[in-house]
Amino acid sequence: MSDRVHVTREELATKIRSGEIDTVVMAFPDLQGRLMGKRTTGRFFLEQVAEGGTENCDYLIACDMDNNPVPGYRFTSYEQGYGDMLATADWDTIRITPWVPKTAMIMCDLYDVDTKELIEVAPRTVLRRQVEAAAALGFLPMVASEIEFYLFKDTYEEAHDKGYRDLKPHSAYLEDYHVLQTTKDEYIIGQLRRGLEAAGVPVEFSKGEAGRGQHEINLDYTTAVEMADRNAVYKNGAKEMAALSGRSISFMAKYDFNDTGSSCHIHSSLWSLDGTKALFDGHDEHGAHGMSKLFRHYLAGLIATSREFSLLWAPTINSYKRFQLGSWAPTGIGWGIDNRTLGYRLVGHGKGTRVECRIPGSDANSYLAFAGTLAGGLYGIRNELELGEPFSGNGYEAPDIPRIPWNISDAIALWENSTIAKECFGDDVHHHILTTAKAEWAAFNQSVTDWELRRYWERV
Repeated sequence: MSDRVHVTREELATKIRSGEIDTVVMAFPDLQGRLMGKRTTGRFFLEQVAEGGTENCDYLIACDMDNNPVPGYRFTSYEQGYGDMLATADWDTIRITPWVPKTAMIMCDLYDVDTKELIEVAPRTVLRRQVEAAAALGFLPMVASEIEFYLFKDTYEEAHDKGYRDLKPHSAYLEDYHVLQTTKDEYIIGQLRRGLEAAGVPVEFSKGEAGRGQHEINLDYTTAVEMADRNAVYKNGAKEMAALSGRSISFMAKYDFNDTGSSCHIHSSLWSLDGTKALFDGHDEHGAHGMSKLFRHYLAGLIATSREFSLLWAPTINSYKRFQLGSWAPTGIGWGIDNRTLGYRLVGHGKGTRVECRIPGSDANSYLAFAGTLAGGLYGIRNELELGEPFSGNGYEAPDIPRIPWNISDAIALWENSTIAKECFGDDVHHHILTTAKAEWAAFNQSVTDWELRRYWERV
């Protein structure tokens, strides 16, 4: 884990007064994990925003991907007038974003304007509550993730004008671990690594992935909320840097059915509250497979809740196209020792012992995906669930392990009827996520796809 610290509040003020920084982005994640917020001048930031925050319409965490207000939320609605919410700076998250000149970014928590209480359905708060639940049991969660994407030679505007068809991947062939092709991509990927590092998002490495033009960037592990913030900055920054270079990047889970899907593998472990002792290493306990008893309960909880929590890892219609046999995306919710054909993989040694959840796609909202991971693991610990033996072999062909839902409709039903989800997240958050997923499903069913036109237009 990197010891890198962000810019301090005092350093930011000095940079603003000297003219080095003249713009501050006050950002927060929406339900899709995208960064929303306002840009303020440096002068006004120091005079008003630093202490008072910014007010933003509360529909921003109650709308769909197209920013259409969605009916049915308890949190806000036309009937309630769509009021404001307060975005307040988290001073531990100040970053200078060098790819946007003279600009700093601060991640914000969202508060009720009147009560000044955290908004419980805001994604950052949802994750905070699971971190607090872990702390109440004496644990500090540590998280890392690997998010993949596709790089295209088309600009975003060109891709839009082409209807996102006949796009030009940046590579003509699969480039998994391929040094020559990734060198040809380096004028973009190198920018991402250097830009993220300079913005306080420590990068371990980049590599070509198993698709044409597909890449993965791995970030240093850290605490859960900080890791989700890093992912949000990474995904937003990658798109911005690509756009500034006349290229485009997509984090769709499955942009083309004939190409490999893009994942967001989540590595998680629990540590002592002071962060000095890793608690998943079971060698001192002579634990099976080097796993502590705590770790076994945690992983058993993940497996027990995975189907019901699948909306948190696969939130879109497209998410479920990724779960295909032999595709590197899992279809079964089993666990194995360094086995990439399953939903969960035991990896690492000693204090690095951890579980990798391979279910989430790159379209997942990291805040909600991490919250689901922690909630499931803590559920297993609280209930002392027992972990079965690891699966050995091809998980795609295993007949006796539960399966990931194959569409969002099934996932919605599992979440809606889940008493565990209500227990772990509370009724309001459960309802908010359910309403979001139902709106996504309804929007899809109010469209006619290219597939339907090709199949039915002439022949029915």
